[in-house]
Amino acid sequence: MIKKPWIPTTRLSLLLFVLAAALSLGAAERRMLIVNGRSTDVPVIYVNQHPYVGLEALANTLNGSVSSSGAKIALSLPPSSANCAPSPTTAPPAPEPVPAQPPGFSRDFLNAGIEQMSSLREWHTALQTAIQNGIPLSEGLLQPYRAQATKDLHLASAAAASPADRDAYQLLNNVYLNMNKLADKYLRMRASVTYIAPDALQNDELNQRIMTCGRFLGAMAASGQFSDDGSCH
Repeated sequence: MIKKPWIPTTRLSLLLFVLAAALSLGAAERRMLIVNGRSTDVPVIYVNQHPYVGLEALANTLNGSVSSSGAKIALSLPPSSANCAPSPTTAPPAPEPVPAQPPGFSRDFLNAGIEQMSSLREWHTALQTAIQNGIPLSEGLLQPYRAQATKDLHLASAAAASPADRDAYQLLNNVYLNMNKLADKYLRMRASVTYIAPDALQNDELNQRIMTCGRFLGAMAASGQFSDDGSCH
């Protein structure tokens, strides 16, 4: 008589439970995990209406690792795992482009430049009035106008911020230097007791350049755009 192998009842029950679980898992619906809007190779299964994923497959997708020690299982992910995860299918909207500032003068420089031109005009008017009316010229007479024009020129230099500002400042500086030359020229003539005709400025080439440049700078300030003119050099 052949004896059948004896299997304890408890072990048999456990074996049947494992087989049933395996069949249940095999029969469960398998789905794919989507991370950040992108499909991955991580399988998802549902058991009793609860989703489960393979831990090793998930770790590989996130560039991590799985290790075990006794009853403990450790999942390690790198700090940048969020960056390593697949990016969403839909890219985020691109930021709106920042409109480029139109070329021209900054407000602060334009105001400072207008003040500078006003100071130069007053300086020129004082010199012209003295010559036309035979008023003795002296450094003391013109010094307040010269000092104010110098101060306003420094303010214009400090306010220059854009390329147009810096280019226009060079023209302001040029006409300031020419005005200095014109004033010094007639102060020297007065010091040497040289006769100065009342209409001397009308025939003075340097004076004509200063007046032409002044009109040009006024038109340029009104336009708000830099341009150049030979009279300002």
